[in-house]
Amino acid sequence: MPKPLRMSRRTWVGVWAVLCAVGIAATVALNASPAPDPQPEKRVSAECAEYIADIETRLAKAKAEGNDDGVLAFTRTRAGADDCSDEILDHFSGDR
Repeated sequence: MPKPLRMSRRTWVGVWAVLCAVGIAATVALNASPAPDPQPEKRVSAECAEYIADIETRLAKAKAEGNDDGVLAFTRTRAGADDCSDEILDHFSGDR
């Protein structure tokens, strides 16, 4: 069985220093690059905007009454109503 190549401590320290320098240079380059343009806000239908406003009103009312346990249930019974689940998640995602 062939013997593995032995590397001196100087070689290991040199390799480690080069890898650190490359990592630092990459970090500096990434930090210096401009931030990407923010995504344009998606349009929300009038019905969904009204529904989101209703949810915010109910949340504020529950908070004012001291029922701010973080659990509210909403149902939509109107047939043919827009599916606003994505818009609601996008709107309230910062509150989690």
